[in-house]
Amino acid sequence: MSAVLDKDPTVRDFLKMFDRRRRVVLIAAGVVFALAVLYCLFTTRKYTATSVIELQKMSASSPSLDSLMGADSAAAGDAMSLNVDLQTQSDILQSDALALRVIKQLGLENNHDFKPHFSPVGWVIGLISPRGPSDPANASLDDSPVRRRLALSVFRGNLTVRVNAGTRLTEISYTNSDPKVAAAVVNRLVQELINYNYETRLAGTSQVSQGLESQLSDLRKHSEELQSKVVSLKQNNGLFGIGGVQSNGEAEVSSPVLQNLDRSTAQLSQATMNRVLKQAIYDVVRSGDAEAISQLSGTQMGANGQGVNDSLNLIQSLRQQEATLNGQIEQESTKFGPAYPKLIQDKASLQAVQQSLKDEIARIATRSKTDYEIAVKAEDGARAAYETDRAAAEKLNGQGVEYSIVSKEADQSQQLYQDLLKRLKEAGVVQGLHSSSVTIVDPATPPAAPSKPKILQTLVLGALFGLFLGVCLAFAFDVFDTRIQSTEELEAMNIPVIGLVPQIKLDAVGPGGFLTDSKYSVFGEAVRGLRSTLLEAQTGRQVQVLLVTSSLPREGKSAVALNLAVSQAQFNKRVLLVEADMRRPVLRKILGLPGVDGLSDLLSNPQSAVTPYPVSAHPNLHCLPAGASPSYPAELLGSDRMSFLMQEWRQAYDFVVLDCPPVLPVTDTQYLETLADATFLIARAGATSKVALRRSYQLLLRHAKNQQNPKVGVVLNFISVRSAAYYGYYGYSPSHEDEDRDFATVHSSEGSGKSLFD
Repeated sequence: MSAVLDKDPTVRDFLKMFDRRRRVVLIAAGVVFALAVLYCLFTTRKYTATSVIELQKMSASSPSLDSLMGADSAAAGDAMSLNVDLQTQSDILQSDALALRVIKQLGLENNHDFKPHFSPVGWVIGLISPRGPSDPANASLDDSPVRRRLALSVFRGNLTVRVNAGTRLTEISYTNSDPKVAAAVVNRLVQELINYNYETRLAGTSQVSQGLESQLSDLRKHSEELQSKVVSLKQNNGLFGIGGVQSNGEAEVSSPVLQNLDRSTAQLSQATMNRVLKQAIYDVVRSGDAEAISQLSGTQMGANGQGVNDSLNLIQSLRQQEATLNGQIEQESTKFGPAYPKLIQDKASLQAVQQSLKDEIARIATRSKTDYEIAVKAEDGARAAYETDRAAAEKLNGQGVEYSIVSKEADQSQQLYQDLLKRLKEAGVVQGLHSSSVTIVDPATPPAAPSKPKILQTLVLGALFGLFLGVCLAFAFDVFDTRIQSTEELEAMNIPVIGLVPQIKLDAVGPGGFLTDSKYSVFGEAVRGLRSTLLEAQTGRQVQVLLVTSSLPREGKSAVALNLAVSQAQFNKRVLLVEADMRRPVLRKILGLPGVDGLSDLLSNPQSAVTPYPVSAHPNLHCLPAGASPSYPAELLGSDRMSFLMQEWRQAYDFVVLDCPPVLPVTDTQYLETLADATFLIARAGATSKVALRRSYQLLLRHAKNQQNPKVGVVLNFISVRSAAYYGYYGYSPSHEDEDRDFATVHSSEGSGKSLFD
């Protein structure tokens, strides 16, 4: 594909590229699939236990502090508040506090998953990052930062909390190598959530109760004093009354002055109760505890003033926002780090919420103080009116009126004390009840089958990823590969291609190194196709002297030269094969020729009697091996003696093949090219680089015998017979029958190659 980068690639180009790189694709897919199989075989089986809980709406009849204080909770919670509650519960489930409780209660540090495991990434990070202080010996988990961080990291990594959209349901899942441990962790975590909600409500109720107790102490003393005074009056004066006896046996007192006294007494009682409640609220608000203040929202104490009630509702809403943002910040810090933009934005929002919470607490403190001061003034006013009415009543009836007054005052005081004491006891009842808005729908049970690894999914993903990786690698290799792969790449370089030579196996070599027998017709037909390129289109004559070379060693030039000579000899031509590569000779060994002398002896010693050796398998073929390696082979090949010998060989033989050294390493071939009629430059597919081939071709053109019409062409060697490059050169697609058939019927012996003289 790298050869067609100058133009838009087509689907055919991609298919050819995949055909060339199919080994890369198959190896990559095989390796990744094998890794997936090994992962499925050796990875630890993990089990996932799941529990489903429901966050219920708190009903007015439930034994909560709000209902005991007389608050109206019928309209509590719309869709937005439900979402806030669900998110808050989700964040609490994922909090470190609950995680540490579960870890310590179940002893999870002894579980296999919580044991330290070697991590290459962690090891590398540990080398470059500073180490903190080590954990103290025999310290608890709370006092061991390293152990605590590891345990929390493992716990959070295996915990999943998912809120089902549009419902009140939340799914809690935990994964562990032990199915029983996984179920125990989920059930314990749900129970700890219920306990946490109970403890939070209990703390708020306790603070309100403490405020009531401080007020009841003084009220109880005052009530006891009044009761004692009533008893004393009864003992000293006996029972008395004015105008009759009431149904309950007490003396009936009837006058406008006493009626006013009754009203002022009731007003004083109401003012006193209002002042007590306002003072209780003021004491809680003055503490600055946002959690305790938020618990007042919706209660009768919070509903006594619209401004205070609005502030309490706002504080409760801000507390929910603060909890939600804290949960989000913790998750984002764990997953993305401190530089995550959303994390920075959430921290800024948290600061704004906290500032608003502080401001609102300050405002409600001012309002509650003002309400308390107003209640005190109202109580003082009611008391002053009461004292005025009492003085008038005393003048009216003396001791009887005093008894009635003291009796009523004692009853009102006792009624107030009993009412507040009842509410205090009810608050104590709430403390003893596990009232919770969390209901367990499905408790977690030990799973029967592991959730990890998902074998089928892993294998399918492994196969798909392996194919994808193989395609990517094939594309990358093909783009960056500078080696010749097909004839199209040569044509894109403006280098003429005169034929292809297919790849062969070593066991296909026949006796004497010949590959042109009918048994190996694929290679033989390719060689005969090259033979046809030597015919001149205008005259029909054939090139007499052919030079065969390559860019670099081990590209198959000697095999092509030998078999081309054999092909010409089979065509009843007198053929001479000259091994001009005196640096790395191979023909003597391949053909089994006797002696040690050869071309080097003829060139260095004009009186030498060396003659070409006949090849026994082919009577028309003679071979002149290289002989002993000389000190200066280039000078010998460029000498007049070589030109003289070439003239003699032209007269003695119909066809002469010069097996020359590679072009780039040495200059030998450049001296011989002026003696040849045509040149075959052998390039090995998948081995010869484009740069080397281009450089070799330019050197050969520069030293060609006929500069006006240089006869230099490239033969692409070692092409796979199953590749698209091989079949594309001949213009048809392969079939399974073609791969096993004798190719002599497919490629004609004289028409399969392109003429070198076209």
